[in-house]
Amino acid sequence: MKHRGRHRRRGRGRALRATLTGAALALTAAATMISVSQAEVGDDHGGLKPLTASAETERLRLTEHRVPGRWLRRLAASMGDPVDVGAVLDSADRSLRTSADCADEEREALPVAPAATRSYCWSESDTRGWSPGAVTTSGDADDDGHWGADRVILSAWSSEDEGAGRGLARISFVNAGSEAGSAQRSAAGTGLGSTATSASASAPDDGPLPYSSALLAVPVDGGRDYRALSSPVSGMVWYQDKVLVTTAAGDRNALYVYDLDRIQRTTDDGDAVGRVPGGWSAHGHPFVLPAVATYELPDTPGAARPEALSLDRQTAPDSLVASESVPADEDRSTRLWRYAFSTDPDRTGLVATDGTGRVEAQEAYETRAKGVRGVLSYRPAGAVRPDWYLSGTVAAPDERGTLWRQETDGARATECGADRSHHCWSGQAGSLSYWPATGEVWSQTGRTLFATPLTSVDDSLG
Repeated sequence: MKHRGRHRRRGRGRALRATLTGAALALTAAATMISVSQAEVGDDHGGLKPLTASAETERLRLTEHRVPGRWLRRLAASMGDPVDVGAVLDSADRSLRTSADCADEEREALPVAPAATRSYCWSESDTRGWSPGAVTTSGDADDDGHWGADRVILSAWSSEDEGAGRGLARISFVNAGSEAGSAQRSAAGTGLGSTATSASASAPDDGPLPYSSALLAVPVDGGRDYRALSSPVSGMVWYQDKVLVTTAAGDRNALYVYDLDRIQRTTDDGDAVGRVPGGWSAHGHPFVLPAVATYELPDTPGAARPEALSLDRQTAPDSLVASESVPADEDRSTRLWRYAFSTDPDRTGLVATDGTGRVEAQEAYETRAKGVRGVLSYRPAGAVRPDWYLSGTVAAPDERGTLWRQETDGARATECGADRSHHCWSGQAGSLSYWPATGEVWSQTGRTLFATPLTSVDDSLG
């Protein structure tokens, strides 16, 4: 589904070509694979087991609740007309550093196998006290990989504001280039010929990437105020004009939904969140995003809380892929499942519901894998069923994560190093986001944002 017209806006050429330094790729290691149907990857993952019994799928059910429209209108009437993604990108006053400018310890967090082909680093000053969360891109939002004329990466961050006794969550909007910039590079030549490939024309720029951030909030008091979303964001998907984010245990709502045409400007740069004398504040952020809907967990023992999310455009309709994250010391399996997105033009970016607002899983599995942090579902050409790609951290906190591919008949994971370790992915594995127009998988760890081609993942997985 295309979202052009009102989203088509000015060209933004950020044409800075830089190559990843040898130090960034020095982590590349020869990777060999073994089948783990009978062997171990952390624990023995084995194959995926389908979940079909109603008692199992009921635990995956959600119930949609929309924030009343009058609340959102009242908030906008007090704060001013909402703005869109373009306004946030235009206000960018910070930049991600290229790999060449990253510190050694930041590059060391990159995957060993498969190696990252793009990497950028966040500034220490802007992320001090904040923990990295999920990543999603305009490759999820629209099937051409752009939002209007722009390529955009969204990066979630969370902080525990000890002084105010509350948690905070924000999204950084990264300007990853524009169609105009791609055209300029193509006309100038890329070193591979005078015409850029469609993938390179859709790929983010390799120079520093500017960004600005918006605090995530929840309207309260009938839309007369808002509070901070007090939760880490381990999973996030941008689909059409909405962003869906996960929440942590303690919140009955498993997902919050944000409308990217309802971004509000703040007027006060203090540490408060919400209405303040003479205006509005979002803990120093220039923008705030008020939630427009939530999806509530079922009041059922063993209800599954989604902690990793991604988008699958190969299903009909498109689907929201989810995984929970089960700690290594818990004696139970991890569930993987998907919800269908709505095809109703009045419900853009929302998942499909029945007449009572209930959301049912369309497909579900369980796996013995623990500590899952990222999930992707992708069906290779000619395949009947999709493969599930999972990243996770099951070892000590200072060890690397693991990346593997799992099917109903088994799993395969990367090995690297002389000890044939399975811990070859990024340090402290995070979410996974596939950008179809470029063929890249995006993730972040610590202050490092990176991408690697899905084909390289498959090559590494044998």
